Amino acid sequence: MSSHAETQAKPRRFLPSGPLTGRIRVPGDKSISHRSIMLGALAVGRTHVTGLLEGEDVMATAAAMRAMGATIERTGEGRWTVDGVGVGTLLQPQAALDMGNSGTSTRLLMGLVASHPITATFTGDASLSKRPMGRVIEPLSLMGADVSATPGVHGTQTLPLMLRGARPAVPITYRLPVASAQVKSAILLAGLNTPGVTTVIEPVPTRDHSERMLRGFGADLSVDVEADGTRVIRIVGDAELKPQQIDVPGDPSSAAFFIVAALLVPGSDLVIENVGLNPTRAGLIEVLRAMGGAIDCLDPREVGGEPVADLHVRHSALSGIEVDPAIAPSMIDEFPILFVAAALARGRTVTRGLDELRVKESDRLAAMRAALELAGARVQETEDGLVIDGTGGDPLPGGNHQPVATHLDHRIAMSMAIAGLASRAGVAVDDTRPIATSFPQFEALLDGLAGA
Repeated sequence: MSSHAETQAKPRRFLPSGPLTGRIRVPGDKSISHRSIMLGALAVGRTHVTGLLEGEDVMATAAAMRAMGATIERTGEGRWTVDGVGVGTLLQPQAALDMGNSGTSTRLLMGLVASHPITATFTGDASLSKRPMGRVIEPLSLMGADVSATPGVHGTQTLPLMLRGARPAVPITYRLPVASAQVKSAILLAGLNTPGVTTVIEPVPTRDHSERMLRGFGADLSVDVEADGTRVIRIVGDAELKPQQIDVPGDPSSAAFFIVAALLVPGSDLVIENVGLNPTRAGLIEVLRAMGGAIDCLDPREVGGEPVADLHVRHSALSGIEVDPAIAPSMIDEFPILFVAAALARGRTVTRGLDELRVKESDRLAAMRAALELAGARVQETEDGLVIDGTGGDPLPGGNHQPVATHLDHRIAMSMAIAGLASRAGVAVDDTRPIATSFPQFEALLDGLAGA
């Protein structure tokens, strides 16, 4: 079971901070960590991974791949070996696969199971069990998988669910109705063990870690970009994957909290080392620079097919902007912390096209509006975004007696922690436990900097 169910809530008030200075590293990228375990488990031979994110979500992926036959061992901090079983030879798991809070694990593993002749039951915590799975079930069913899901609200299909893989699965050409890297990845992973060519048509580009890593492991995968920007991704089935040496770059979504903290807290001058800057993930940096944020890339380099740099961030006077909805997919997880930056900017920030945030770990639009209002910000919620009138650089009032409701959502907890640093009287958060799903060292790192 996820730890949230087992222990009492851990409330905390995050207090105003002095300047954030020095050099830090954030944990490994969550998306790349998940995929390195999954693809390592499908390769024949031993894959070595360094810098793996050891949060609960990635551990759920590792436990599931172990249950399906891979040998996965920790050899040191962030250092893991994966002895794979080969594509097509996953074993039937003996018990339900507990995904905890991880939507990525669930949707990608559904893709893997869909083209193997095994049956798997997927369960998760209360938050994950509300999240819609229909968008993944549809294409996998077209490939021949048989899925029985639990009916959720408004006709959604949710966990627990049972998936019976197809033998052989049928290759499909599937146009994504909504931009989703998870649905795309699930189809491509199913395509690994499907005879013929499986094609995904992506009208709006989303994060491309799956494509980069599948190629790195030796899959026959091609990407064609059409004149209107549509990406056509093809993968040839019956793949043989070769083991790899993977050095996972720092997670830009985790770095985001410290980038915004350094921009907001006067006197800050911070270097965040080894941050992954995949263009499909780096939208937040672009938006913060457009608002006037001083963020410089030092020593840009490529590690394992992924662009990486050290980020030098200094306290900056930010100005509100209209955020182009087209950039949303490249920063979908960073909007909660962007809303905090907007709350201290000069003028108005307008965000639109964020319907996807209503079906994350929580309804992040409603949750962040309520949280920021408790901290003293001026926020309006629209159907598909927030409109925020900033303080012009003054700290948020803070001092909320009623703690902010995080709804078991790690990104809301961390975003409001940063709001507390940039407040007069601190910000109380109802539960810090969810932070462990993606960033177990967050509070220790923050306390170290804020106390420096």
